[in-house]
Amino acid sequence: MAANRGVSRASQKPPAKGKERPAPGRGAARSRTPLQELLGSYLSHHRKTAKDSAQRLWRSPVASLMTWMVMGIALALPVGMLLLLGSLQGVSAGWDSTARITLYLEQNAGGDTLDRMRIQLASRKDITDVTVITREEALAEFRASSGLADALDYLDENPLPDTLLLTPSADIRNKQGMEALVDELEQVDAVARVQVDLGWLQRLNTITDLLGRGVWALALLLGAAVVLVIGNTIRLAIENRRDEILVAKLVGGTDAFVRRPFLYTGIWYGLGGGIIAFVLLELTLWWMSGPVEHLASLYRSQFELSGLTFEGTFALLLASVLLGWLGAWLAVKRHLDAIEPNQIEAGHA
Repeated sequence: MAANRGVSRASQKPPAKGKERPAPGRGAARSRTPLQELLGSYLSHHRKTAKDSAQRLWRSPVASLMTWMVMGIALALPVGMLLLLGSLQGVSAGWDSTARITLYLEQNAGGDTLDRMRIQLASRKDITDVTVITREEALAEFRASSGLADALDYLDENPLPDTLLLTPSADIRNKQGMEALVDELEQVDAVARVQVDLGWLQRLNTITDLLGRGVWALALLLGAAVVLVIGNTIRLAIENRRDEILVAKLVGGTDAFVRRPFLYTGIWYGLGGGIIAFVLLELTLWWMSGPVEHLASLYRSQFELSGLTFEGTFALLLASVLLGWLGAWLAVKRHLDAIEPNQIEAGHA
């Protein structure tokens, strides 16, 4: 009896502090609000859906690789042409910065007139630099470079005029500004001729702008082709998972729930296509950089092919992901609406 009474008293003794442990996760669950639980469940389902979509692509590597290659080539072509145009525009901008106006004076203009015009032109705000080439310097340079030194000895006087080389400021280095400056210089006394070497540069810039618009038009067309390719691929995936979609809708799955795996599939297709486009661009630039540098050195040019910057790479990947998502969304919007349990039951009836 005493032993039993001792056992009962021991069993009624409260446990010591610090030894009682709550069930795992019970305290954390109590501390979370319903909104946090809902958000956590939502994000967890997104992670699971994205992982499952990626695993489905890896299970069919040949078909996925073919889709990625088509997207990569379609994206790399316009981006490569835009990079080429950017390099050409950079070179033409360098040529534009060194463009000059040549001012030939009258034969009877003396040294005082030359000095006066040099000071007058150097004080103008639309001219940044004035270089003087006297008649004697021009004749000496022509004698050294032409190979006609013996013939020049028979001349009674120097036929070359005094020359001023003018460098216009950057704000007027365009068609309208240059034409206005040339018209003003032609009205100056003792000026025989004004020569500007910007005509060919303006034609080059016009051709470059035209090519740029053509490249953007090509980019839009190829972007539409990428959307169609992704849409057709997602349509086939929807048809293959038709029964799964029907079951999900029968048990109350929402359109967003059913649509989510296919949207992630389009995102993975877009990301893979962007990565392949980046790899193709880098390989092409590496393959062409040597011959381009050799050709530029023969013409003493600073032209070089520039690759994608970090911002450009990010923009390429973002654009490819958006195109993949857009193609998937259009396909899902069109074909999932046709898969409804009521319509299928009516069709079987």
